[in-house]
Amino acid sequence: MKSFLAAFAIGAVVLRATGAEPELVDGIKAVVHDSAVTRLEVDTLTGPAVEMLQRDYRGQGALIEKKVLEAEQANLEHLVARQLILHEFKSFNVPETILDKDVDKRIEDIIHDKYYGDRVRFNKTLQAEGITSEKFRQQIRDQFIEMALRQKNVASEVIISPNKVNMYYVAHRDDYKLEDEVKLRMIVLTNSPNPEAPQPAKLAQEILSQLNEGASFSEMAGLYSQGSARKDNGDWGWVERHVLRKELADAAFALKPGEHSGVIETHDPVACYLMLVEDKRSTHYKTLGEVRDEIEKNLLVEERSRLEKQWIARLRKKTFVQYY
Repeated sequence: MKSFLAAFAIGAVVLRATGAEPELVDGIKAVVHDSAVTRLEVDTLTGPAVEMLQRDYRGQGALIEKKVLEAEQANLEHLVARQLILHEFKSFNVPETILDKDVDKRIEDIIHDKYYGDRVRFNKTLQAEGITSEKFRQQIRDQFIEMALRQKNVASEVIISPNKVNMYYVAHRDDYKLEDEVKLRMIVLTNSPNPEAPQPAKLAQEILSQLNEGASFSEMAGLYSQGSARKDNGDWGWVERHVLRKELADAAFALKPGEHSGVIETHDPVACYLMLVEDKRSTHYKTLGEVRDEIEKNLLVEERSRLEKQWIARLRKKTFVQYY
C-alpha cells in the first residue's frame, strides 16, 4: 500500500510538470504508514482560516499568501499527527467495534441537536456532501480514538504545581500591570434617524441640568443612553485611559471620584457624552490571587503542547511518514 501511495504522489508531481490532468496535482500531501493525507483534507481544514485572513488583511496580498501557507502547513501537521495517533491505536489490536455504542450515541446526539431529530434530513446532508453513512461513522469513531489517546498520553500527565504558578507570575509580572483606571458610568447620545427626536446636544444639556439638581446618574443612563452599556445603567466598570478616545479620556481622568462631567461633544462620529467617575485607582499590578486561574490555564496549555510534541515525535520514530 505504501508503495502504491508513493507512486501516486510521484505521478502527481510528474503530471504537474507535464501539464496533464491538473486536478490530480498534489493529490496526496503526506503518507502515514498506509494512510494518505490529501490536499483536499488540508484545504477543507484551512478554508475558514483563509476567509478570516482575507477579511483581516484585505489588500495585503503577500501577507495573506504567507499566512495561508503557514496555516496550510500547520493543518498538514495536525492531520499527520491524527493519522499517527490512529495508527498507534491500530497497533493495539483492539477491535474498533468496542466503540460502537459510543459512536451510535454521538450520532444520535448530532441528529437530535443539529437536525432536530430529522434522520432523513441528516442523511440528505451527508449525501449532498458526498459522505457515506459508514464514512461518517468512521469519522466519529476516529474522533473518539484521538480524544482517548490524547487524554491518556497528554492530558492525564499534566500537573501544575503552586510553585510553577508562583514562578510564572514573578517572571511575567509586567503582563499583569494595570495603568491608571477610573470606574466609569457613561451616557452616550447620538443622532437619531427620527426627525422629531431631540438633538443630542439639546438632550444632553437637559440631562445635565437634572444631574446638577441631584438626579441619579445610573437611572438617567438607563433611561437615555444609546450606548451598549445602557442595560447596565451606563456602567463601564474599570477602564484604562487607552480604552477611551482622547477627549473622553482627558475628561474622565480629570474628574474626582463622585464627580460627573459636563457635556462632551465629538464630531467623528457626532455624539454627546456625559460621564460619572465612581472611583479611581493608580497604576498597580494584579495580585497573584486575581490571576492564578489564568496562569494555571496558560501553563496547562504550554505543558500539554510540550508533552504532545514529545509524544507525536515518538510516534514518528516508529511509523513510516513521507511528505510530498
